[in-house]
Amino acid sequence: MQFKKLHLSGFKSFVDPTDLLIERGMTGVVGPNGCGKSNLVEALRWVMGETSAKKMRGSEMDDVIFAGSSTRPARNVAEVSLHLDNRERKAPAMFNDSDELEVIRRITRGGGSNYRVNGKDVRARDVQLLFADASSGAHSTALVSQGRIGEIINAKPTNRRAILEEAAGITGLHSRRHEAELRLRAAETNLERLDDVIVTLEAQLASLKKQARQASRYRNIADHIRRNEAILFHLDAKSSRQEVEDSMAKLRACELSVGHATQNAAARSSAQVDVVAAMPKLRQDEAEAAAALQRLLVDRENLDREVNQAKNAKAEAEQRLEQIKQDRERAASLDRDAANAQERLEQERGELIAAAEGEKDAHEAAEQQRQLASEKVTLSEQELGDLSQRVAGDEANANALRRNIADLTGRHERLKQQAESIAKQRDSMQAVREADTELGIAEATLAEAEEHMKACRAEAEACEQRLVAARAAESAAREDYQTQENIRTKLDAEIAALSAVLSVDDDENRVPVVDKVSVATGFEKAFGASLGDDLAASTDQDAAVHWAQLPPLSGGPELPAGIASLLAKVTNPGPLARRLTQIGIVKDAAEGLKRQQELAVGQRLVTAEGDLWRWDGLIIKADAPSAAAVRLEQRNRLSELKSKYDAAAQASETAKVTRDETRTALEQQQGSEREARRAMNASFNSVNQARTRQADLAKKSATITSRLAALEESAERLETDLKEAAEALAAAQKDQAELPDLESERARLSGLRADLAEKRSHLAAQHSQVERLLREAEARAQRRLSIENEKKTWIRRAEESGVHIADLDQRQQRAQQEIEVWAAKPVELEGKRDALINLIEQAEEKRKVAADALAKGETRQAEADRALKEAEQALAAAREDRVRAESAVSQANLGLETITERVRERLGCGLNEVLEIAELDPSQDLPARNDIETKLERLSRERENIGPVNLRAEAEAKELDEQITGMQNEKNDLISAISRLRQGIASLNKEGRERLLAAFEVVDAHFSELFVRLFGGGRAHLKLTEAEDPLQAGLEIMASPPGKRLQVMSLLSGGEQALTALSLLFAVFLTNPAPICVLDEVDAPLDDANVDRFCSLVEELTQNSSTRFLVISHHRMTMARVDRLFGVTMSERGISQLVSVDLEAAEGIRETA
Repeated sequence: MQFKKLHLSGFKSFVDPTDLLIERGMTGVVGPNGCGKSNLVEALRWVMGETSAKKMRGSEMDDVIFAGSSTRPARNVAEVSLHLDNRERKAPAMFNDSDELEVIRRITRGGGSNYRVNGKDVRARDVQLLFADASSGAHSTALVSQGRIGEIINAKPTNRRAILEEAAGITGLHSRRHEAELRLRAAETNLERLDDVIVTLEAQLASLKKQARQASRYRNIADHIRRNEAILFHLDAKSSRQEVEDSMAKLRACELSVGHATQNAAARSSAQVDVVAAMPKLRQDEAEAAAALQRLLVDRENLDREVNQAKNAKAEAEQRLEQIKQDRERAASLDRDAANAQERLEQERGELIAAAEGEKDAHEAAEQQRQLASEKVTLSEQELGDLSQRVAGDEANANALRRNIADLTGRHERLKQQAESIAKQRDSMQAVREADTELGIAEATLAEAEEHMKACRAEAEACEQRLVAARAAESAAREDYQTQENIRTKLDAEIAALSAVLSVDDDENRVPVVDKVSVATGFEKAFGASLGDDLAASTDQDAAVHWAQLPPLSGGPELPAGIASLLAKVTNPGPLARRLTQIGIVKDAAEGLKRQQELAVGQRLVTAEGDLWRWDGLIIKADAPSAAAVRLEQRNRLSELKSKYDAAAQASETAKVTRDETRTALEQQQGSEREARRAMNASFNSVNQARTRQADLAKKSATITSRLAALEESAERLETDLKEAAEALAAAQKDQAELPDLESERARLSGLRADLAEKRSHLAAQHSQVERLLREAEARAQRRLSIENEKKTWIRRAEESGVHIADLDQRQQRAQQEIEVWAAKPVELEGKRDALINLIEQAEEKRKVAADALAKGETRQAEADRALKEAEQALAAAREDRVRAESAVSQANLGLETITERVRERLGCGLNEVLEIAELDPSQDLPARNDIETKLERLSRERENIGPVNLRAEAEAKELDEQITGMQNEKNDLISAISRLRQGIASLNKEGRERLLAAFEVVDAHFSELFVRLFGGGRAHLKLTEAEDPLQAGLEIMASPPGKRLQVMSLLSGGEQALTALSLLFAVFLTNPAPICVLDEVDAPLDDANVDRFCSLVEELTQNSSTRFLVISHHRMTMARVDRLFGVTMSERGISQLVSVDLEAAEGIRETA
């Protein structure tokens, strides 16, 4: 079975359909890091049944689906298919009917994955066994992914045994053995449970046979009891029918009394309704007047706060103005300093220019003098030569030579003394210059002061910006606080007004029931229209008219289908629950009119607007809301306002805290800004002082340098003169020894030589003068350049100071304008305050008038309520009599219904059939009730003495006997199955041990051979450890590279460990070749020589086996050795693409060409 092609779609970074052809030989995959090469290996492992999301480098299996990129949306489905060549028919029996197999694994995000082989759904275990039997699979050693070498090196010996098991080809055997062991344990567990169940069922069968005998006697007694109960029920029904007739007669009399009392109460109620209807308007007027007055008072407080704020703002603006003036004064001072510095530099520049005016003429004159002195020296030298030649034999030369020697000796001593003096002066000046470090310190101080000044300026500007931001934040926080406080005050005023309107008596029990319930918003009119004046009654049991708490109505009529009751819209209904269950809510008037005919007695329909339809045909249109509806709306509005008030109060408090925090932050920023400005001014002064001192020290240093240069020149000149004097003295002494002693010629020659020496000294002096003039001119030029740079610096600072002064002038002007605006603000606000006071007085007068009208209305309402209460008390008494009569009728009917229901429950028939069950003729006399009750009591006692009885005992005993028989057969089947499973497991273990030991010998031989081949020498072998049973033993690797002792693999170097692990993997591979071998960057830790050995070994394996190799590598040598090459690119971020080239075909084309 060979692998042919891997197809990916939506898998990780391979969002587009991609095909990877797996052909004979070595197939290489290359590409930069992170482009998706390892995703190909993971796709291969995934399609072969990998179940661990962690091994797929994810937290869950859905992570293998393409997650999207900046240009591509995420996918919800990923699919990988693997095409296999099965012409050799080596696949398991269930897949072995086709020449080619296509294994597909498809995953849906959030829906899990499924497998298909040639289009048929299969289990994951079937796919895993398919590849395990082919020595491959998701965990095969032939899939050497990144980190696999390290896993082998660091694995425990028992974990390494899996490599040997794969070589033995018992991976599928292990899987089947594990499955058989699970079945064996399940069968043994089922056998134990079956034994327990059979024992239990046999005990139950014995008990059921005993219960069957009791059931027969129980049925006989129960039949006698049923006949006597039928007679007794017939007597009870006859008595209940008579009681119903008597109660109905009494109820008709009570109905007449209620009618008269209702008419009287209706008249009083109409009068009371008129009075009550006028009250909401009066209360509303009084509440509106109070709210208007409260709003005006709040506005007056706001005006007072605005006046204070204007004064504070004016004071702050004046403070800023003063600060701006101080800043401008400092900027002007800096500008004056810059002007003074420019003037001083200009003066120094003028002095340097004046000093340089005659330097050209002086230099030319000095050069002429030097040339003249040079010519004189040349003439003197010629004359001296001529004279020396003439007096060569003259005795006078001897005397001249003696005098010349004496003069030269004296002159040499004088020059030596002058040289020593100049050396002392030069050393002294040099010591002074070396010891003088003040200039360097001054320059460092100046640079540090300038940096500090820049930092202070930046800090001052930052502080100013933060101050502006703090002022804006404080202003915004102050306005927000005023807004929130106004909202809270308005809510407070409205709450107080509504609370006053809705205030009730302190006695909670006397409160009308309308004040004890809560109605959903929008249904107040419906609630008021439905209950009307009944809402004025309280729940006090002592009141003449009150609501009594009754249990829920049972057996009452249901509202028409699809109509909800008003009870669902009422919270804490209390005694109104019964009434509300019979009131339905409809959407509109059309539906109410349509559904009115479906109403039962006592039911009503109502809309949210207050339209009402009653069961008896009464229709009430929605007009002005009733007093109860208005009161409910006001209560809901009050609850809404209270809920808003807490939030408003919290928001106001938060805004106040924010205002205080921003005000504190503003004060801190003002202090920081003042400190920053003081620091900036101090830094300006420090820079000026440092610059002045640096200029003085630089001038002093230039003087010392010039003096040292002059001394150096003098020292060099004297050294030359000393050499010349010494040479002349030596020459004279030589001439004296050679020439005769001639005084006159000697004197003349001595004079010429002295004159020549003086001319040479004069020439040296003229030469020094020319050099000095050049140095002084160069020093003046450098100083002029320095002055120009300093001047530009001061000009730039003057310009910056001018810009700063202009900015300060603008800020001063804005601050002055702000002061004028804030100064005019209190006058404007004072006028508004006077007008507001007049409005407050008018509002107070209006509120008094409304309060008086409300008091009169409440008096009229109290009188109407008292009259209505008296009428309602009379009506209530009549209604109570009627209710008692109705209750008596209901009780009588309920008694009859109860008897009917009991007959239906106990006898399973109606009242008309009880005599048939009793087996009595309706025309004959019935037995006495006492006799029947006595007989029934005796029979019941006999039945109770029997105790609990299982009436299905006979049927259950038969069923249980059949069940026990079936379980015995199942037990025999389980025993035979367990025996077969144990034999199969033993056979699998035996076969596994034999194949494992045989594979160990072969793998050990291959490993030793491959180790020597890859290392070029050494020795290595494998060893089973930790257990006698090969199936439980560990696998230890012992290796001895060339020149090293035998040791375990963990003690080798990184490259040696990699080669050793590769030797083991290839040894396993040679023992049990897999159809495919994947090598993912296994050559990374190897050098070029080892990579060459590795590639040669892989090439040999491809030639000697049918295995197809897939090699992922970054090594150029490996890339050059593969047969075909696939490149993984990521030209679009997050999207992998596959390109390929067949190197064998390309090489053939090149050779042909």
